[in-house]
Amino acid sequence: MDLIEDLAEFSSDPLGFVFFAFPWGEPGELEHRSGPEPWQVTLLDEIGTKLRAGEIGLAQAIQMARTSGHGIGKSACVSWIILWAISTFPDTKGVVTANTENQLKTKTWVELAKWYRLCLARDFFKMTATALFSADPAHERTWRIDMVPWSERNTEAFAGLHNQGKRILIIFDEASAIPDVIWETTEGALTDRDTQIIWCVFGNPTRNKGRFRECFALGRFAHRWSSAAIDSREVSITDKELIGKWIADYGEDSDFVRVRVRGIFPRVDSESFISFDLVMKATNRLVEPQRGAVVLGVDVARFGDDASVIYPRCGRDARTRPVEIYQGIDTMTLAGKVAAATLRYHATAVFVDSGGVGGGVVDRLRQLRIPVFEVDFGSGPDGVNPDDGAKYANKRAEIWGALRDWLRHGSIPELSTGENVTLASELTAPNYGLNKAEAIQLESKLDMRKRKVASPNVADALACTFAMPHIAYDINTADEMKIETVARDYNPFTNEALWV
Repeated sequence: MDLIEDLAEFSSDPLGFVFFAFPWGEPGELEHRSGPEPWQVTLLDEIGTKLRAGEIGLAQAIQMARTSGHGIGKSACVSWIILWAISTFPDTKGVVTANTENQLKTKTWVELAKWYRLCLARDFFKMTATALFSADPAHERTWRIDMVPWSERNTEAFAGLHNQGKRILIIFDEASAIPDVIWETTEGALTDRDTQIIWCVFGNPTRNKGRFRECFALGRFAHRWSSAAIDSREVSITDKELIGKWIADYGEDSDFVRVRVRGIFPRVDSESFISFDLVMKATNRLVEPQRGAVVLGVDVARFGDDASVIYPRCGRDARTRPVEIYQGIDTMTLAGKVAAATLRYHATAVFVDSGGVGGGVVDRLRQLRIPVFEVDFGSGPDGVNPDDGAKYANKRAEIWGALRDWLRHGSIPELSTGENVTLASELTAPNYGLNKAEAIQLESKLDMRKRKVASPNVADALACTFAMPHIAYDINTADEMKIETVARDYNPFTNEALWV
């Protein structure tokens, strides 16, 4: 009974539990260890701090995300969180999953078995190959944490995770490879009010897209997660000799070392046409407001959920002039707003995606004598980006190629483009491949919808500004650009001419 009371005191103190529950420094497996690594201390302490502050409920679930290099003790930390959660709160329920069933069984669960064996609370629970649950038969169904391999075709285990008024624990190990549908289904557990909900996700940062990436800086869900990267070189238990060899072989700033040592996302993703690293640098890059020619890119909504967008750009500057995003307006109203923006910015060219209903906007702008140019995404490339050496399948791929090149020196805003969508996520969303002619083919909006990825309307509008070259003259010199006229000696308005 005394042990039960002692454990209950650590209900909101996972760090204290870890020091209390395991035989640090005693003869045996932990003889030469005095406690957790600094990064583990920080994580455990933050969870406890949030619990003690009362951060529970729908909008305040404790959501912790960590990327890392190899060998940092991630599986040990996962095990401690599991054992703390189940040992210090009656009828705790939880689920643990990983990128593959093999990872889950041979690494995550094996590590948990080791720490379960060392834990002071082990006699209160039973551990099997798939579950950790109360030794009390009356609670074995209500007080348990299950190992559940994920399946996109069978998400019931994640959909039914509710525990009103008690505690829920969710662990994703090697989370980068867990499909978005599992994340979305798991979010259903966050609807329980007055419930302690702790959701921890860990993994190597192998992919520049997906829900794990979006937990971190510039991701569309970053505001919901407490995130950090753990560098293997800063952890005492890692193999420093091996790390040194990797750095010597690949270079400290190579993607190999970034992912496997530094715990940060790669510059280039094998699927994304535009890398997140390139977008992040453009977002962080500040340029002086440009004073040259302004061009407008216009993406016209085709579906009810899509938005029409007017994007002004001036040279390297796609940041300082506000992007206009309109939901549910007709083509004539949009044409009027484009005309107003053209006059406001003295735009020298307007590039409109003419597919679908966009043709009507083009026709109306021509009636208004706006300098408008059609951009047919499905038409063949016309060589507007000849210097990058790439071969493009169509116009859309070509202008996105020009946009990608521009991002190396351009500046874009940190912009929310819709519910849980940002300009950064739009730019990195489209996948790409090669067609039969070995030309770059960008993923279509329809295919993106099938992946449940938002249509990149704002990114497409920005890409339209690269549809064809334009003269980037300085506005201050515009008044000098005058048409030469033939000088005449005769002036019909002189006194002599008027009174002859």
